[in-house]
Amino acid sequence: MQSPPDPLDRREFEAATLMAEYPPRLHNANKQAVHDIASPPGSVHRGRVGFTRWAAMRIPPQLDPVADELVLAAPGFFDYAPTAASRDAIVWHANFADPNLFVADAGGLFAQDEMQVAEHPALGALREAMAAAGAPATTDGPGGPTPILVTGVERRASVATEPDAAACRPRGLYGSAFAAAVPEVIRRATTSVDPPTITNLMAIAAIPGGRGVYRPDQIEKTLTTAFTGFQAAALESVRLGGRGTGVVVHTGYWGCGAFGGNRVLMALLQVVAAQMAGLERLVFHTGAPGGESALAQARRLLQELTRRDGVATEMLLGAIHAQGFAWGVGDGN
Repeated sequence: MQSPPDPLDRREFEAATLMAEYPPRLHNANKQAVHDIASPPGSVHRGRVGFTRWAAMRIPPQLDPVADELVLAAPGFFDYAPTAASRDAIVWHANFADPNLFVADAGGLFAQDEMQVAEHPALGALREAMAAAGAPATTDGPGGPTPILVTGVERRASVATEPDAAACRPRGLYGSAFAAAVPEVIRRATTSVDPPTITNLMAIAAIPGGRGVYRPDQIEKTLTTAFTGFQAAALESVRLGGRGTGVVVHTGYWGCGAFGGNRVLMALLQVVAAQMAGLERLVFHTGAPGGESALAQARRLLQELTRRDGVATEMLLGAIHAQGFAWGVGDGN
């Protein structure tokens, strides 16, 4: 039997040292407003932050039948609250990453990636530490996807991004609306998480926006990226919790915001990757009301394309391409 792969890089940091020696360098007043609540002067940062970076893994030649209970549809966005699925399991949350890890943490952008970094201030410090060491912190490159896992990071703030006219955020605070708001509105929307909760993150980069119908290589790379990230999370879960540890990944419509990815296709490929990686549960956050329809369509289509005894991956990829999935238009965030 082939031994499981080792990561390309493995590092561990004391959270207190990380924040003291490599504090996030913020140059946006609204990001600073969040940081002041997440990590005010005198804050004590606890625990150890782990970093691993993984080479692309070969997708399995066969997809086994996908059980209905693999996927749990969750309305809304990440709230990091424990679920029944997370009991006795190690839980991961997807970070919809740029190829350059946490690259926009300091500026005015506030999509999924930047929101996650703002709420977990040690992530910004981790980026600074990797840069100071001259170590690669990229999630994709010429050789293919290189997902990054971060373990044990404190979530120290929660930013309410939903529209609330009474709180002076009629368009909410997601994406470009965050940059347009004044710091006082940001402060009112930000709540300290005390005591902090602990998050494990899986950073994977989607293919940038394309046009027309998805090409076979785009579909295969997307599946490879998702599978590598999920498989890395499974391997790290065994290392942290021992053999037999359950693995739960929280995700959503990865690559379907600014990049204009096809929601049905991106959901379908993540379900396939979750099954291939042996996850116990894929908690799929469907976002705004109505968001569950694309996930439901993806699950129905996957049932149609697979057999009772599974399907060869090559055949499945061909069948997915034959559906003619088309790129959409980015949402500007």
